[in-house]
Amino acid sequence: MPTALITGASTGIGAATALRLCRSGWTVLAGVRDPVAAERLAGEAGAASGRILPLTLDVTDATQIAHAAERVGQEPDGLDALVNNAGIGVGGPLELIAPEDLRRQLDVNVLGQIAVTQAMLPALRQAHGRIVFLSSIGGRVAMAFTAPYAASKHAIEAIGDALRVELSTSGVQVALVEPGSVATPIWDKARAEGEQLTVPASLQREYGHIPAAMNKALKDTAERGVPPEHVAQTIERALTARRMKARYLVGRDAKAMVFVRRLLPDLLFDRVARRALGV
Repeated sequence: MPTALITGASTGIGAATALRLCRSGWTVLAGVRDPVAAERLAGEAGAASGRILPLTLDVTDATQIAHAAERVGQEPDGLDALVNNAGIGVGGPLELIAPEDLRRQLDVNVLGQIAVTQAMLPALRQAHGRIVFLSSIGGRVAMAFTAPYAASKHAIEAIGDALRVELSTSGVQVALVEPGSVATPIWDKARAEGEQLTVPASLQREYGHIPAAMNKALKDTAERGVPPEHVAQTIERALTARRMKARYLVGRDAKAMVFVRRLLPDLLFDRVARRALGV
């Protein structure tokens, strides 16, 4: 029975992946930050709930990561899969992003993923396991007013590419999963944070219309998003394939974005992006 550790398993893609894998016979160490989420996840698993083992895991907490590594070390055959899914989204005009918010974005989405991966590598080597990083189409195509989030996903793309080569002699495979729009709570959280965006009077001409434009863009993104189960299906396919691909694009909008970005010169793409955002 293979074992997987999934970070950010409370909701969205992480929860959908935990449920899909446990129903397929995996033992799932589900990284969550509160016991209520763990209870909800076990309840949704139904008959397979015994294969979901909640772990209190904040990817920015070194002590919790160490405890998770100790728990993983109890698996006699090592760790078959690590799904680095935990993440947050910070958005807005870069000029108005507070340094502490930018640090939090990178701390969770980048440094946290690295710290968890480093801690789990001994167990992954033992099992010749697999690592999946949840990237995003934003990791390949950055759009205005998403710079912190896109920067974090660009970093994950670089980390995944480097690790794929570095770990090849260890028999550990690495893949990047790049969803487009996905219907998850991250968009509701992003909209709530966006509503707190304050544009100073001196910058009203430049950014006064941006909060409303961002709110509409986030709302539209959530509405057209594929269910998180679609991403979970792709993750399972990556973990069970004879050999993982380097990248998995998920969603028609993600594929369309990559195609258009390759087709258009930079400045022409910028013009199309401004029109799409209504700015």
